[in-house]
Amino acid sequence: MTQIAPFDGHALAPETRAFLERPHRLLIDGAWVEGSAGTRATVDPATGLKLADVQLGGAAEIDQAVAAARRAFEGSWRRMTAADRTALLFRLARIMQDNARLLAELDVIDNGMPMFIAELTVANNVEMIDYYAGAILRIEGSTLAPPRHIAAGGEALTYTLREPVGVAGQIVPWNVPLSTAILKLAPALAAGCTVVMKPSEETPLSALALGQMILDAGFPDGVVNIVNGLGADAGAALAAHPGVDKISFTGSTATGRRIVQAAIGNLKKVSLELGGKSPVVVMPDADLEIAVPGVAMATFFLQGQNCMAGTRIFVHESIHDRFVEALGAFAGGMTLGHGLAPGTMLGPMISDAHTAKVMGHIDRAVAAGATLAAGGRKLDRPGNFIEPTIFTDTTADMAVVQEEIFGPVMAVRRFATEDLDEIAALANDTPYGLSGSVWTRDLSTAHRLVSRIRAGHVSINCHGAVGTNVPFGGFGQSGWGREFGQDGLDAYLETKAVTARL
Repeated sequence: MTQIAPFDGHALAPETRAFLERPHRLLIDGAWVEGSAGTRATVDPATGLKLADVQLGGAAEIDQAVAAARRAFEGSWRRMTAADRTALLFRLARIMQDNARLLAELDVIDNGMPMFIAELTVANNVEMIDYYAGAILRIEGSTLAPPRHIAAGGEALTYTLREPVGVAGQIVPWNVPLSTAILKLAPALAAGCTVVMKPSEETPLSALALGQMILDAGFPDGVVNIVNGLGADAGAALAAHPGVDKISFTGSTATGRRIVQAAIGNLKKVSLELGGKSPVVVMPDADLEIAVPGVAMATFFLQGQNCMAGTRIFVHESIHDRFVEALGAFAGGMTLGHGLAPGTMLGPMISDAHTAKVMGHIDRAVAAGATLAAGGRKLDRPGNFIEPTIFTDTTADMAVVQEEIFGPVMAVRRFATEDLDEIAALANDTPYGLSGSVWTRDLSTAHRLVSRIRAGHVSINCHGAVGTNVPFGGFGQSGWGREFGQDGLDAYLETKAVTARL
């Protein structure tokens, strides 16, 4: 039976309580300004209680923010030396480090994630800012042999420059709000871009706290602008804005398609990190001591509300029954509860609407003939809690196997073959290609199978091994481009070739 973590109220730090009591406005051109699109309450999904009212902006505020970002890009930010930009980013990292408790608690109460995840992401965010701050002084071009028809007339010099794309629009999702904001913001600022960011209307609080830290660090006015708003209003206006040179979006594949259509107007550059339905392949020789908890958390980490979740589990028939039994035992021993409660491993779904959507997937899987091996219930208590759920006897045509659920729902399929091409065909039977993992003691088998899996990020005997320096992104309908590492920085840089006859 799933465990419930006890929680006797909001044991929040004083700085978090103080933050919640402040007005929550929009950051435009270095100042907190009123929004014209009303307010929206943000709530704790573990309790349903209101945390704060957040002002919203729309197309008018996006216009103002883009204009401010353009002025900063053409003015103070463009003139700042690389060393000074480096120092600013390092200063921001230290401010975030000093306010780690505030940032972690805001993501816990606004998103529902357990504290152990929030603390990990804050530490990773500080590391990411330090990483990109250190990369600024390593942005460099190259010298090339000049074109023949120029060099033939005398001496010539050809070289390349790496220059910032310009004004970057960034649309941040609700599932890991602070982390996704930083993985977009840090490389953009390192490249020399200015930014207009739209946080998710579901989880705006950590982005607003970050905005104040950016001001405290001393960034010039207009370099970073944060416009709260609804996706259909502020998000759509940002994606279509002719003054935006690049849009970076993380979210659903359906919304990603609309982003692409909106970007056609000025052919702005587009980066998309979209949905996933990642395969997890468990070979007959897998080490079950690490595979069982590893595969379980591949699905249930962050309540399954993450794009790289390993939700299609392929298990060799020789170990299938034993493996499923162990997975069920692990799931049943997981503790659900408020993210601030000690011992919590799983938090709530983000909202009532999303809970209903996930429960609809569970009901349809049962109706389609899948066997419910564990979980499957919404807990009868305040908050949007769904038990970690495991289905067996699934088939390729079932929606639970093909559609991204974004919840704690695992679909297990058994396979009999040991032919790697056939196994890879099972793993690749999806329009997505974001992540995946292979579990085996045979590293030759592992590497051969990894080379056959069509995904942008595949792990061996672990899952979701993302890191600041490791590029992350997808094949197929999982998106365009890469974030993290050098690839994340390159996404905000243009290459200019220069040739001079001497």
